[in-house]
Formats: sequence, C-alpha cells, structure tokens
Amino acid sequence: MVKITVENLRKVHQAPDGAPLEVIRDLSFELEAGTFTSILGPSGCGKSTLLNLMAGLDDETGGRVLIGGKPIRENRDLNIGFVFQEPRLLNWRTVRKNILLPLEREKLDRAQMEERARSKIELTGLAGYENYYPLQLSGGMQQRVSIARALVTDPEILLMDEPFSSLDEITARKMRAELLRIWQETGKTVVFVTHDIAESVFLSQLILIVTQKPCTIANRVEVNVPYPRHYGDDRLFAIEKHALREFLKMDGMS
Repeated sequence: MVKITVENLRKVHQAPDGAPLEVIRDLSFELEAGTFTSILGPSGCGKSTLLNLMAGLDDETGGRVLIGGKPIRENRDLNIGFVFQEPRLLNWRTVRKNILLPLEREKLDRAQMEERARSKIELTGLAGYENYYPLQLSGGMQQRVSIARALVTDPEILLMDEPFSSLDEITARKMRAELLRIWQETGKTVVFVTHDIAESVFLSQLILIVTQKPCTIANRVEVNVPYPRHYGDDRLFAIEKHALREFLKMDGMS
C-alpha cells in the first residue's frame, strides 16, 4: 500500500474563447495508505479533473502528485483502479468478459485471468450473473461490474468519481454498504469524489471539502465514528451538519 501526496497542484484549461481557465489552484493534501477519503465539493468544481491528475490521465500545470514518494509519471509499476460516474461497460461482452478486459493487456495465462475474475465476481456479489450482458442488469448491478473490473488488476489505489450519483437512494445505500465491505476486505486506499454530504460522511474516515473553481481545499473533516455505520446515527448527523455549515460558509450564506 502506498501514501498519496498532492503538492501545490495547479491545473489550467483553455476556455472556448481562448482565455485561460484555472480549474485547480495550489491544492495540497496527504492521504495515508489504506484509508478511505472523500473529496466533497459542488458540481463542476474540478473534482473529476483532480482524480484524472491523480490517475495520471492528465498533465498538471504546476505542482505534483506523488504516489509512494514518487511522481506519478515516474512510477511505472503503479497500479490504480478507476471507477467512473457511469459504468462504461461494453454491452456486447458478458459480465465476466467485461471484468476480464483489463487483464487482456497483462502477461497472464488464461487460468490466472479466470481465477482473478472469479474472485472479484465473488467479492462484488456478482456470482450467478457472470454470463449476463450489461443491458440485462440494473444500474446498481452494472456499477458492481465496474467496481469488479477496477479491482481485477489488484490496484494499490481505487479512485471513484461519483459512482452512485445516478442510482436511486435505496440502491445507493446498498452500494455504499457493499463498497465499505469491499474496502475493509481488501485494504485498498480509496479516494471517493462526491457532492453528496451525507454520502461522504457515511463512507469516509476523512472528508476534504473543496471550493468552486479554482478548486482548492476549504476544510478537512474527520469522521471519527467506528464501522459498521448506520443511517440515523446521531454522531454522523452531527458531522453532516458541520460539513453543511462549511459549505454555506464557502458560498457566503452563513
């Protein structure tokens, strides 16, 4: 497991009119290995851009991302799993073959690939659905496939970009509980992006509240409530109220 360090990160895009658009400004934080952290901020503030930079999918304008003390671009052996807001499954491939997809680039024999896929199918509660196609599954089940696909390469870090935002609240609650079970069983370092205050409090050990563009850290909220957690817990509700107050301060509403 590896520590994540973000140092003075800055990202500037080009706006449609050609002017510079500063998305992230001087953003810094450290995350210990094996922890569950949420990046909480309003829609469109740059949270997804931050995840892309942490995954090495985009280049920073300034600052750097260190994984295990190494710049991400120099850490060629690093294995990062990414779960997107939409499942992004291939509809012509079965559940099993979607999960196998990342392994097809690795030098593994077929038996090893199948065993990895089988273990992640079991871990994510997909046993019995191996030969279904994505369009035969509910949204929640499709996201289980997406999570299994992200885990099948055994990544050190799991980055998740609002993976439950399109689900109804009942399904989302089930998926949050499943995600916590998976995290506790695997010990991965999880960075979870959301704009849902209650979701971030229920899931996380640490919440980093970020501002509107240019995105930077506004506050840190520690959730010192032991697992397993339960909806309706007054301790969680108190932390939700505190996080909400911090949001209102950012918007000048309190």
